[in-house]
Amino acid sequence: MTAELMQELLLKDEKITVEYKECRNGIYEDVYETVCSFSNRYGGYIIMGVKDGGIPVGLNRSMVRDMKKNFVNQLNNQDKMSPTLYLSIEEFEYDGKLLLWVYVPQTSVVQKCAGRVYDRNEDGDMDITDSPLQLQNMYNRKSNTYVEHKIFPYVTEDDLRMELIDKVRNLAKSRKPDHAWLNLSDREVLRSAGLWEKDFSSGVQGYNLAGVLLFGRDEVIRSCCPGYITDAIYRVENVDRYDDRLQVTTNLIEAYELLMEFVAKHTLDKFFLVDNVNTSIRDLIAREVIGNILVHRDFSSAYPAKVIIERDWLRTENWCVPRRHGNIMSDEFTPYPKNPLIQQFFANIGRTDTIGSGVRNLYKYTPVYSDGGKPELFEDDVFRISIPLNRAAAEAAREGKTLSEREQKIYNMICENVHLSVEQVMAELDISRATVFRDYAKIKKVTGASYDKNISTWTL
Repeated sequence: MTAELMQELLLKDEKITVEYKECRNGIYEDVYETVCSFSNRYGGYIIMGVKDGGIPVGLNRSMVRDMKKNFVNQLNNQDKMSPTLYLSIEEFEYDGKLLLWVYVPQTSVVQKCAGRVYDRNEDGDMDITDSPLQLQNMYNRKSNTYVEHKIFPYVTEDDLRMELIDKVRNLAKSRKPDHAWLNLSDREVLRSAGLWEKDFSSGVQGYNLAGVLLFGRDEVIRSCCPGYITDAIYRVENVDRYDDRLQVTTNLIEAYELLMEFVAKHTLDKFFLVDNVNTSIRDLIAREVIGNILVHRDFSSAYPAKVIIERDWLRTENWCVPRRHGNIMSDEFTPYPKNPLIQQFFANIGRTDTIGSGVRNLYKYTPVYSDGGKPELFEDDVFRISIPLNRAAAEAAREGKTLSEREQKIYNMICENVHLSVEQVMAELDISRATVFRDYAKIKKVTGASYDKNISTWTL
């Protein structure tokens, strides 16, 4: 959260994705109804310590610690929120007043608060539990957006690696010592995480694709999701093929560990002080990129996810459902979960954090690891991440984004004459046709300019 974003959120009245709560001395009960309604619609920001009209009044500072703790506990209480949620509630100082804010992402399943279903409109939170038509519309909307909740009614616990649940409990406990899953049975853990559900439009019930991908036996995953595979390649000496390769087709819990080990095997570890603790920056970066290709991919596609380690770069690719097109910058990224159930599960076991934190962490730690380099994140049908591994890669990336003196001259000529011909550039600068085309390609990449051959015109 930046001061500019907070100011923008407070300048306007409440809307479908922004809610103000006064909550001076404690969290109001209707906060959880708003969490539920945001989850069921487009997601949004809840800001506490603010009156209607976006007027900051601040919170009782002595109560903030308990408020944050109670908020997290309630979200993990299956009697309050179902499925349980993992959200990060953060403090923010604004004009001398202490506020709390939380971003609630959209979920892939219908969220309930105390057994009731809430939806969001411009006026606030609506209880639609007793409205069959509105409930049906909500289920239809979510089923058209996500595939992770596709139900497989014939998958039983015999088809799942139930022994992994003990590992899951230990991971959850290491993140939160009193985690709610510690007191639940194996079946209750799966239901609490939303991995077993009922389709109220058809009556079909059972374990969904998220449950199969997280706990399924390899042959069950292969049957339910035949396109699922992550291809890890190390390519340094033999650049035409590879020096080492790992094809991962097992469950997401163990796939994460295998891919983290592959990155650790083939990249240098570098330790730096983070909050006065000696920390592996390499592992922090790997955690984010591995988490992304496992959590935020489109599992309906047969496009294989890839982890590619080269001499100077770590790159990943995965098919996704894009919400925008182009490069993702740390200050303009709007968090959107591609598979909210799986993301929430990974958050509960400490393998991802809140939606959007991965982008921020990559922009924070990549320059430290690579001596000044920046990550490159590009969202399209294929989501790509490129991480420079050293100073050479960082400098090459910077040079690739900067026009040379000659390229700048050509760009200036284009700005003065959008009908500029290749022959004019050749004559003016005394260079070959091939050189002009090579410079044109660089100019297009750096500036975003484009050339329409049909009308011989540049668009800037």
